[in-house]
Amino acid sequence: MTGRQTVPASHQGVDELDFSVRLMEQLVVPTFVIDAGCRVIIWNRACERLTGIKAAEVIGTREHWRGFYDEPRPCLADLVALGRTGEIDALYVTHDHVGGEAAAAHGRKAENWCVMPRMGARLYLAVDAGPIYDSHGKVVAVVETLRDMTEQKEAQAELERLALRDGLTSVANRRSFDSTLNAEWRRATRESRALSLLMIDVDFFKLYNDTYGHQGGDECLRRVAGALSSVVKRSSDEVARYGGEEFAILLPTTDQPGACIVAERIRVAVEELAMPHARSAIADHVTISIGVASMAVSMQAVPTQLVGIADQALYRAKQQGRNRVATGDPVVAMGT
Repeated sequence: MTGRQTVPASHQGVDELDFSVRLMEQLVVPTFVIDAGCRVIIWNRACERLTGIKAAEVIGTREHWRGFYDEPRPCLADLVALGRTGEIDALYVTHDHVGGEAAAAHGRKAENWCVMPRMGARLYLAVDAGPIYDSHGKVVAVVETLRDMTEQKEAQAELERLALRDGLTSVANRRSFDSTLNAEWRRATRESRALSLLMIDVDFFKLYNDTYGHQGGDECLRRVAGALSSVVKRSSDEVARYGGEEFAILLPTTDQPGACIVAERIRVAVEELAMPHARSAIADHVTISIGVASMAVSMQAVPTQLVGIADQALYRAKQQGRNRVATGDPVVAMGT
């Protein structure tokens, strides 16, 4: 027999469906399909490679979550199948915000960190879940496809981290400090708690630069930043290069006595570096002056008020002879 063969009408739909299933199983994109009851009906080979779970382990079950999480929770396809897309915001790092008929017709997109228990690797996955309808407009299945975006996400995070780091000293930069100050101020306002700030200046730094050169000055700032970071260990605290030879340290949930203790430890840590400073008027080594400001924030106010008090305290430390800690008056910011 020659020429094109046709499939009898009675078998054509079945054969087309079988072909579609085989095609989906061979896709290089990790894909699985669940029915309206959230039972897995397809788990392709790419999905096996991504999750480390064979199709035979999940076909006919609702256990597909085991490929991605270490505790039971719905996948994006489940939320689409069950009409529970309102829960996406709470379960995913980011997602599209399509609503109404468009969301119902075309499904949803989301991204999330997944623990991948079988593979022992944490992956950042981009997920698409699209519904399949019967001739009556009823959802009969949902197709979920996955893309491993871990390398891109980690590269993005590293770029964002570098954008908030000072290139010379590797502590936070001014941009990061301003952002953190605003965030901690809002938190302190909500919780009516103390917030402290240390402003730190390297004594006679211009003379240090003139004596040891800019490379020597850069090394001095790096070592001072290291000393500050060695004392300030809480993850909520932030050490930042505020500008030039000036540093700032933000201490959330810390009152003035506690901030003064930290400040004195920092002053001593820099002295113990014993970096020679031949032209200092107060010592034969590098020293710092520190201004301490503390607020018990009870209502909305201006966070720069805290910076102003710390600046005044730093000026007082210099006026009193440098290489010392000076405090501003504790303030309750009442706002208006």
